[in-house]
This record gives sequence, C-alpha cells and structure tokens, in this order.
Amino acid sequence: MTATWNDLVTTALLGTERRAVPVGVREPGQEPAGALLDAAAVRTVQRRAALLPVVARARPEPAPEDTRPPLPAAARRRLEQLLADRSGPGGGGRRGGASPDLTELLPQWLAAANGHGFRAPEALLPALLEAARARSDLRPEALALGGPRALWLARLNPQWKYALRGDAAGGAALAASGAVAGAEGPRIWEEGLFAERVAVLAALRRRDPAAGRELLGSTWGKERAEDRLMFLDVLRERLSPTDEPFLEQALSDRSRNVRSTAAELLTTLPGSALAARMAARARACVALDRTTDGGPRIVVEAPPECDAGMERDGVVAKPPSGRGERSWWLSQLVEAAPLEIWCERLGVGGAAEAVALPVADGWQPDLHAAWCRAAVRQGNAEWSRALLGPAAHPPAPQGSSWLDPARLLSALPAGERAAWVAEFIAVHGLSEAFRLLGVCAVPWAEPLGAAVVDALDSARDAGGYPWSFSGVMGLAERCLNPAQADRLSVLTTAPGGQAMASDYWTEAFQRLIGTLRLRATMQRELAEGEPEETR
Repeated sequence: MTATWNDLVTTALLGTERRAVPVGVREPGQEPAGALLDAAAVRTVQRRAALLPVVARARPEPAPEDTRPPLPAAARRRLEQLLADRSGPGGGGRRGGASPDLTELLPQWLAAANGHGFRAPEALLPALLEAARARSDLRPEALALGGPRALWLARLNPQWKYALRGDAAGGAALAASGAVAGAEGPRIWEEGLFAERVAVLAALRRRDPAAGRELLGSTWGKERAEDRLMFLDVLRERLSPTDEPFLEQALSDRSRNVRSTAAELLTTLPGSALAARMAARARACVALDRTTDGGPRIVVEAPPECDAGMERDGVVAKPPSGRGERSWWLSQLVEAAPLEIWCERLGVGGAAEAVALPVADGWQPDLHAAWCRAAVRQGNAEWSRALLGPAAHPPAPQGSSWLDPARLLSALPAGERAAWVAEFIAVHGLSEAFRLLGVCAVPWAEPLGAAVVDALDSARDAGGYPWSFSGVMGLAERCLNPAQADRLSVLTTAPGGQAMASDYWTEAFQRLIGTLRLRATMQRELAEGEPEETR
C-alpha cells in the first residue's frame, strides 16, 4: 500500500466523490468508500503496532523548603472553604439572600494571611494556583502565600505558566521564600526566569538601593526593551538623587516607552536636571499679568514647537485625537515642572492663592489639569488640597482632563482623605462617591464609615432601593470596619413606609452585617496562630 495516513484522512474529509481514492487502495470492482474504510482499518492496525514506548522523563527536583509557619487549623479550613466556593456552581460565590459572597472576601483574606507571614498548605496549592489563573487580581497575594513551592508546582503545569511571567505575581512568590536576598541572588539574576530576576532586583533595591541600581546597570545594554521597562519600574521604590545619572542615560534609550518612564521618574525628583529643564520651559509659557484693570491674572503662551530636547526629556510630540498640539505640549511641560516654582513665578504665598488666580484666554482647564497631574505625580498634599477645594463644592473645570477628584485624594494623608470623602458624602450622597471610596484606606476610618452607613440609612428612608447602590454596598462589605456591624443591626428593623422597599433593605443590611461579622471571624482565625509577642 503506497497511500499514507494523511492521504487517507484527506480523502475522507473531502469525500470520495470530490477526491479519488489513493492509488493502490482500491481493488478492482470495489466501491471507493468501502476501499477507503478498509485501507484506514489496515493502516490503523499498522500504526498501533508500530508505536514505540515513550521515553521516560527525568523526575523533577524536590520542591524547595518553605520555612514560614503553617496556617492555624481554623484559617486552613477557611481557605479551603473560600477556594471551594470560588469553584462552586456558577463560580461566582453565593449571592442569594443574606449570604456573604465568599469570592469577594478571598483577596482580603489572602492579604491578611500574608500580613501574618503564613504559608499556604501544600494540599491547597493546586486550588490556589487555579484561582489565581482565573482572576489576575489574586495573583500577587496568592503566589506570595504559595511561596517557592507554588512556583515549583507551576513549572509542572502549562496552565499555571502565568506564575513564571515577568510580573509582580511571580516575584511575590519568590520573594516570600527569602532566596532572592541571599547568596542565590546573583545566580538567579544571571540564570533565572524574568519574574525571578525582577524579584531579585526588587529585594536588593529595598536592602541596598545603590547595589540594586548597579546590578541593573551591569546587564542593561543586553536586556530587551520590554524587560528594560519593567526593570526601570522597580527603581520607583526608594528613588533618590543618586539614581539621576542612570536615569539621565536612559533618556537616550532606543525605546520610547523606556525614555518616557525614565523622564517620569526624574520629574519626581524636584532637584534633578530634567526637572530644572522642564521648569525653565514651563516658566517661559506661564506668567502673571498685573496690567489689567480686573486685577492680576495668569497669561499663557503655549510652546510653538516640540523640539528634539523636549522629546528627549519625555514630551510626546503627537497629541491624542481631538487635542491641539500646543495645548498638549504645554500640559506636559507644566505637569513635569516642580510645583514649587509657581509661587515665586506668580508672586503668591501658596498653592491656594495660585489656584485662585484667574487665567486668561480660556487656558484655565489645561493649566489646572496639568497642575492636578503634577500634584499626584509629586505627591504634593498642599497643591492637591488647593486643587480639590472644599468637599461641598469640588471644582471640575469644563473641558479639562481632570473631572474626578479621586486622583488628587490619593496624594493626601489617609486620615484627611477619609474625612474629605465623608464630608462629600454628607453633602452629595453616595451616587457620586463610588470612585472616591475606592481610594480610601481599608478598613474605612471614622468618620467615613459612619458617613456611609448614615447615607445608606437616608437612602432607605427616601424610598430608594438597595440595588441602586449595589456598587457601594459591595465596597462596604469589603471595606467597612467590622465594628460597624452592631450599629447596622439597628437598621434591620424596617421603618414605616413602603413594605416591599423596607424588606429589600432589611435583607441587604442583614447581608452586610453577616459579611462584616465573617470578616471579624476570619481575622481572629488568622491571629490564633501567631506567637504571643507578635499579636
């Protein structure tokens, strides 16, 4: 028989009416289809008889040791329950009635367990890796809890290869083992996977920033562009003026993304040469005009071109669709300039006075939006506070790229941030507060927690329905201080009014109370296994 197996399969797929049976298959007088099936049967037996045994693979190396303490028994059972609930029917946790959604509590539980320094049980590593495969937001904490054994196991299953990629997830697992901080560090840097190399660099950077920078510089010229970008991002931690020469060299990198990241890092160093260059350019564009009858005002003259020096310093020449070139260049210059220059340039005593000055010719939205981004990038609380304004009436310049105070809130201290959002909720209610709540520290501090509970109670009294506030209710389950459970229990008694609306609210509050008390129980379960001196 001269026909190959592939010839037979092709003929079967096309049909004997469209393709002739291969030569040597059909006997005289035999039907084409029957001849094809006979030939396939013979060739199948031949293929089976000719199979060779698979070459035995070498056994994998034993899993590395993980010296961290095991989970307490109750916490172990809780993790097993959380992982089992994730993979239950629908894969979305139990949402019915007043039952807490265990799926949404898993990220918080993982973070708390890592905070206590525990390791994941070996028997639960497959379920933990599978959960992190399905949800990328779980990966850093899940792999940190899994530690070096999670990485070892991930190498044996292609479905878990995400743990070996060059992101924070794989680095978290390796860092948990402590190997990156020891003698193994240099070897891993030279031979390890990219995620392991990132972990080595991050660990060394935390321990000795200069040594970390020198390690990166030793192989910088040989790294791929995408790898250089990730490595450069590690320098954000403990960034200092001693990093400036290295970052200045990166401004000439052949990758535009690397150049932009280096420029961004340099602008967070107010004393850097790049910050000084940007300050000089920004000063040339923004000035104070005292000659007008209406009083002093800011005048703006946007740059006429984007020269090579500006591009080297991180200014992107081509604006996004719908944006004018000159306003685009101006915004980037002001955003990158140190905020400290403006009080002297505008002749004012502080950020609040500068923000209050009128801006001529419609440039206020662009100027204030650039100041907002600069305040967030530089972590300047004074300018953030001035640009936010009072919580009762926060500004939102028409036409600017800044329409949400959440970014500015991130530059304020946690306590002040919570107080501002609490006042905002008291005045505006919960409808506009979802993004603001997302930037507040967890658990929500007082008076923020009380403001959220009061606003929910007011919404019920006003005849609203809980599903109108489902996003805030979901946040409250994860972020509200568990101590608020007792106060919420008073609200489960439906007030007079529409019976159906009251029933819905009662169920929603019972669910919230149940979740808060479950979170408190989880915290106690994790604390049970700690040594007495660390509690």
